[in-house]
Order: sequence, then C-alpha cells, then structure tokens
Amino acid sequence: MDVKEIMVEKVVSIQAEATVKDAVDLMNRHDIGCLIVDKDGTVEGIITERDVLKRVVSESKDVSLTKVSEVMSKPLIVGGPTMYIEDAVKLMLKKNIKKLPITEGGQVIGIITLSDVAKVANIEPQIAKVVEELKKNGWLPSRKMKKVVDFYIA
Repeated sequence: MDVKEIMVEKVVSIQAEATVKDAVDLMNRHDIGCLIVDKDGTVEGIITERDVLKRVVSESKDVSLTKVSEVMSKPLIVGGPTMYIEDAVKLMLKKNIKKLPITEGGQVIGIITLSDVAKVANIEPQIAKVVEELKKNGWLPSRKMKKVVDFYIA
C-alpha cells in the first residue's frame, strides 16, 4: 500500500514569523497536532505540539512573543506519495518522528502520522516487522518513540 492511500491531504501551514500563540490557536481550531512552517513560499519546517511543550512551555517562554521559526523542527523530513507505507514507517522510526509530510514537486501535498498508519487495517504486523528488522540492525528507539514501539511489539 502506498502512502498516498492513507495520507491526509488537507495540510495546514503557518508563516515562520507568526507567534507560537498563533500556531497553537490554529492547531486548536483545526484539531490537529502540527503545522507546516512556510517562509516566503518555501517550506522551512514543522511545528508540533511536542515542539511547543519542549521548547516553549518547559522553558517558560512567552507564546505571544516567541516566533514559530525559533521553535520549529527543521530540516523537514519528508516522504513521497508512492512510497510504501512500510518504508515510510521505517523512515519515521529511524528519524524519531511521528509525523511525515508528503511532498511532490517540492510542494507538500499531504501528511501521515504514526496514528494514521495504526488505523489502517492489517498494517500492525508490517510495523512490527519493520521495528524488528531495525532492532536487528542495531537501532534502538528514542525515549519518545519507545511508547510507539512498545505498542506494536508488546
């Protein structure tokens, strides 16, 4: 199965110079956990709920003064629409990310998350297979990915 078959096509973005407060308001309005960050028409990165918690809240920064560009994750790790889901999961686990923007021709056309993958019928055995293969090759999940890995292997 290709990524394009499960990706969410409605991707919400925000300007790099917007404030974190603007980003959080936008995520809440759309009930989503991340935004693609744009600067002058170029995709610069991604801001996630985790970025806000780790780089703003835990450091007691003012959300109204902190710019998205200061706390976003970059460089943006992306996949392609014809990528097999198994390969996308492998990339996400290796890079310790839970959200993978999908690009075509340099433009973001969708996004998948590990939650999206988990919802796909009969995909769990494939994820478990990928995790086992990575572990055999010496890969160890980061602390933030351990929950995800434990879910599929336990």
